[in-house]
Amino acid sequence: MALIVQKYGGSSVADPESIKRVAKRIVETRKAGNEVVVAVSAMGDTTDELIDLAHQVTPIPEPRELDMLLTAGERISMALLAMAIKSMGYDARSFTGSQAGMITDARHGAARIVDVTPGRIREAVDEGAIVIVAGFQGFSRESRDITTLGRGGSDTTAVALAAALEASVCEIYTDVDGVFTSDPRVVPMAKKIDYITSEEMLELAASGAKVLHIRAVEYARRHGVTLHVRSSFNNGEGTYVLNETTDDYAEKLAALQGRLQERGKTVEEPIIAGVATDLSEAKITVVGVPDVPGKAAQIFKIVAKTNANIDMIVQNVSAAATSLTDISFTLPKGDGQRVLQALRAEQSDVGFQSLQYDDQIGKLALVGAGMRSNAGVSAALFDALFTAGINIEMISTSEIRISVVTRADTVAEAARVVHKAFGLDAETQAVVYAGTGR
Repeated sequence: MALIVQKYGGSSVADPESIKRVAKRIVETRKAGNEVVVAVSAMGDTTDELIDLAHQVTPIPEPRELDMLLTAGERISMALLAMAIKSMGYDARSFTGSQAGMITDARHGAARIVDVTPGRIREAVDEGAIVIVAGFQGFSRESRDITTLGRGGSDTTAVALAAALEASVCEIYTDVDGVFTSDPRVVPMAKKIDYITSEEMLELAASGAKVLHIRAVEYARRHGVTLHVRSSFNNGEGTYVLNETTDDYAEKLAALQGRLQERGKTVEEPIIAGVATDLSEAKITVVGVPDVPGKAAQIFKIVAKTNANIDMIVQNVSAAATSLTDISFTLPKGDGQRVLQALRAEQSDVGFQSLQYDDQIGKLALVGAGMRSNAGVSAALFDALFTAGINIEMISTSEIRISVVTRADTVAEAARVVHKAFGLDAETQAVVYAGTGR
């Protein structure tokens, strides 16, 4: 008997009818002879509504109490889903994150999982029950408080459970049919991918792809968990995220390719896996930095103290007449003002002239393991953007990714023209059923 972990996002359990539809799917998985553990998000936009409610009470909610409030959303959906399953004649038991053994550090709002002790879950499964776990939340032994994992935390909950329970697969149910070559809301002609490596998925998630949260992909890659991204609105086979770091990768890939060939699909490895876009970042430029050793280190030590995550960094060639240079970097918009304040406080020590802040940028990333062995990818990307009249402000690369920064109002068009230039367009438009894909 295989053990399958499933995760359902907020749009999949947005209302009572959706919950009953999800309950039916879970029961069908149990009827097929599988043990089932489910991680579930809050219903629809409940988390956003609770955040808004907190801000109506106080401008700056206290982090501990905000976590206590937000975890209520998942507790509602887990209990309702368990009730729906029981009404179908199957035993179901719901557990909060702490009851499920999700042990985290003490950071409120963005806690990290440090251990999973799923004793109660294993006991319930062994007794024949379907287990429903509240996603997005855990418990800190250090502070003895409830914590939340941050946006996309239910994905991470599901993957952590799959790893701890040694599940056969972790199924992530969402409102699209799988992982697409680009966000179907941005590129309507995006094509569903049948399988992708965890390395490529990690790069896409880091570059703005919303279908999987980056921390969940990282956890799955580190612990050898196979992910299967599927739609909760139909029974179609979605996208497998295969972990190329595991010993059985070749075996799983061959088996999947065999099934695809039986259905008449080609299994040739593509050069480009997908195009991701991200409008959540801002750019800070530190103007007039003395071009001497140690200044960049000094700047980024200041940034590091704010706990901001830096993405792309570009340093200009210094002007010969002044020996001054400019350093630009991108970071999440939510961290922008905090970083600006920290840099201004140290301006006299660093010796830079001024700061520029730009939150009207967009990032486009081209990802594909085939870049390692195929020349001309960069040239084709830049030519497509040039033909469309789209200016590039920053460039960053890795072995399997090329990222560029453009204006926010041009990034969607950039994604469409690049997608088409690399032959990724499908014959028909992709279907998005609801929500945001989370």
